[in-house]
Amino acid sequence: MRKRSRVGPRFKGLIAFVVAVAVAGVASAQTELSMWYHGSQNELEREVIGQIVDDFNTSQAEWKVLLKSFPEGSYNDSVVRAAQRADLPDIIDVDAPVVANWAWLGYLQPLALDEATVEAFLPSSIGRWNGEIYSVGLWEAALAILTRRSTLKKYGIRIPSLAAPWSGAEFEAALVKIKASGDFDYPLDLGLAREGEWFPYAISPFLQSFGGDLVDRSAYLTAGGALNGTAALEFGRWWQSLFTRGFVPGLGGAQENRTARLIDGTYAMAWNGNWTVLDFIEAHGEDAIFLPAPDFGDGSVIGAGSWQFGVSATSEHVDGASAFVKFAIQDRYLTKIADELGLIPPTASSARASEHYGPEGRLAEFVDLSRKQALLRPVSPSYVVIAKVFERALVEIAAGGDVRAVLDEATQDINRDIQRNAGY
Repeated sequence: MRKRSRVGPRFKGLIAFVVAVAVAGVASAQTELSMWYHGSQNELEREVIGQIVDDFNTSQAEWKVLLKSFPEGSYNDSVVRAAQRADLPDIIDVDAPVVANWAWLGYLQPLALDEATVEAFLPSSIGRWNGEIYSVGLWEAALAILTRRSTLKKYGIRIPSLAAPWSGAEFEAALVKIKASGDFDYPLDLGLAREGEWFPYAISPFLQSFGGDLVDRSAYLTAGGALNGTAALEFGRWWQSLFTRGFVPGLGGAQENRTARLIDGTYAMAWNGNWTVLDFIEAHGEDAIFLPAPDFGDGSVIGAGSWQFGVSATSEHVDGASAFVKFAIQDRYLTKIADELGLIPPTASSARASEHYGPEGRLAEFVDLSRKQALLRPVSPSYVVIAKVFERALVEIAAGGDVRAVLDEATQDINRDIQRNAGY
C-alpha cells in the first residue's frame, strides 16, 4: 500500500522557495559577456544567432552572453567609436577582410582556441593574423554565374563545369551572342548598385583571374605591378568595355531586386551569391543552374571570407568569450544556418547533414566552389584603404576614365598608406 507523504503544505512551500533561491543563485553567478552583432535588419539570421546565445546561456552556469544587434550599414562605425572610448564588448562580430586591421589596431585579441578546434573548417572561415586565430565564422559565402540551362542551349553556349570553366574568350563570346539577340535588357548583371564590400569581394576576383591583384601579397608592402601591371591594365580595359558595349547595367542609383530581374528575364545571367540561388531554383526548377567563375588566364577566382566571431582586446573574459565561439561552431548550428539562411556550411560534416548542401542538395557544388576557387581579400591591415581605393578606381574606369592613369593613381594611393603606416 502506498503511504501518503507526511510533508505539509507549509514545508512544501519552504522547499520550493529554497529551490528557487538556489536556481536564482546559479543564474546570478554567471559572469555576463556583452556581444555585438551586425544583423539587426535580417530577422531570420538574428533569430538563429539569438537561439545560439540562449542555448549557450542555459548550457552552463559560468557565463551569460547579452546580445546587442546593430544595422549592418552602421556596425563597423559603431565598433570604431567604441574602441576609441575603450568601450568594446567582449564578443565582436567581425567581417573577415577587416580582421587583420582590427587586430593591428588593437580591437581584437587571439581566441583561446587551439588549431584542432578549427582543423575541419574551410580555411576562409578562420580569421588569422600573425599566425594566430582571431575569429571563426559559422558560414561561408560564394559567388557564381546564375542563369538558365535553356538560355545557354538557345544560343549554343557550352555549360561549363568546375573542372572545365569558361575561358575568358568563351565568356566574351557568350556575352556577345546574348547581347546581339536583343532578348534581354542586359546579358549580365554584376550587382553594381551594391555598396561596402561588394566591389572588392565580387569584382576583384576578375582582376585576379586576369593575373593582377589589389596588392603584391608577397610582403603586402606595395600595390605596384599588381594593380597597375600588364594584367591589371588588361582587366581594366575589359571592365570598361562591359559598360561601353552595354553588357551590364550602369553604375549608380538604387537597383531593383536582382533575383527578381533574373527570374523575369531582364538579365540573362547574374553574378550573385549562393544565398540567392534557392529563390531562383524555386522559380525555374531544374532549368536554373549556377556556374563557376570564368578563367581569364590565371585561374577561376571567387571572393572568400564572411562574418565571424572574435573577442575584443579589452575583454577580461577571453576564456568565456572563446567558450561561446567554440559552442557556436557546433555542426548542428552550422547545418541549421545553412538550411535556414542558405549560407555555406564551413565544415564537411555540417555540409553532409544539410538539406541544401548535402550530397543530394541543389547547392552542394557551392562547397567545392568555395574550396577550389575562393581567394581571401588581402590579409593585411592596409585592406580597409585598399578596398576603398579599388572601388573608386572601378567607378572612374566605368565612367570612361583613362585606365592606366586611374590604376597608377590607385597604386600610388595604396602605397602612400602603406608607407605612412611603416608597412603595418
